[in-house]
Amino acid sequence: MALYAISDLHLAVSIAKPMDIFGFNWDNYMERLKQNWEETVREDDWVVIPGDISWATYLKQAVGDFKFIDDLPGKKIISKGNHDYWWTTLNKLLQFKEEYGLNTINFMHNTSFDLGNYAICGTRGWKCPGDSDFSPEDRKIYERELQRLELSIKSIKGGINGKKLIAAMHYPPFNTKMQPSGFVEIMQKYNVKMCIYGHLHGESRKNAVTGNINNIEFRLISADYLGFKPQRIDDYFA
Repeated sequence: MALYAISDLHLAVSIAKPMDIFGFNWDNYMERLKQNWEETVREDDWVVIPGDISWATYLKQAVGDFKFIDDLPGKKIISKGNHDYWWTTLNKLLQFKEEYGLNTINFMHNTSFDLGNYAICGTRGWKCPGDSDFSPEDRKIYERELQRLELSIKSIKGGINGKKLIAAMHYPPFNTKMQPSGFVEIMQKYNVKMCIYGHLHGESRKNAVTGNINNIEFRLISADYLGFKPQRIDDYFA
């Protein structure tokens, strides 16, 4: 078993939302993603996809996008991004999965996944204090997301002792000044070993914080940043 990650698929199987308007890098992105994925991931591998899965507004509109993902090799762990307007309660997501036979898809929502040597936790995240447009309303959402990250970590069955803990977020856990936020403090508190995140595209990628900082490995895994090819992440621990 290998462990991969990629975010921000922005699939548009079911609705008309061409991404090539955001630059040539997005030309034929779904075809490229499918080919790269099939050449990289095996059936017994896991792929973590933290957010911005589908352009659909409602869950029923996203059926084609989820079937696209389900047909790809590997087992997938999906969490919420800022554009996932179709996202709903965990019970409804599980009912949707069962109704359409999405057997390789798993949803992470205030929950976690025990993969033997690894434990996957996470939350969407949000803007962070220090951002120029950080408002009182942003603070409310930010503090709620801090709680959700901690809930996710605490939900790991049997605790985190001996496991390599990986936090998957959609937003970066840093502000635009590249300063760490409360998300990083929580990761340090629970000895998280790696944090993967997306959300950043194009020019905004210059704000990405990557590499090992205070014993946490940070990686940007936006699909366009990775060339629409899932990145292996468990090899970091080899």
